[in-house]
Amino acid sequence: MKMFITELQGRTAMSSDGEILGTIDNVVIDIEKGNIMHLLINPAKDLDTKKFEVEAKGRIVVPFNSMKSVKDVVVLELKK
Repeated sequence: MKMFITELQGRTAMSSDGEILGTIDNVVIDIEKGNIMHLLINPAKDLDTKKFEVEAKGRIVVPFNSMKSVKDVVVLELKK
């Protein structure tokens, strides 16, 4: 499946166990290798961000390869 990054922006991100993580804000790309590395997610207000990597702007950083499906929401398979 092909998709533009702008189609992901603003979509709700949810873990595979149903926890709402927040909304996708941006992605990090390795321009030398041409790989998408991470999703940057604006965390939901009630999300405990202590269990995530958080970057300088307060967005949580989730590996792109954790994305499992994209429909109305983006489902991410997170390692525990």
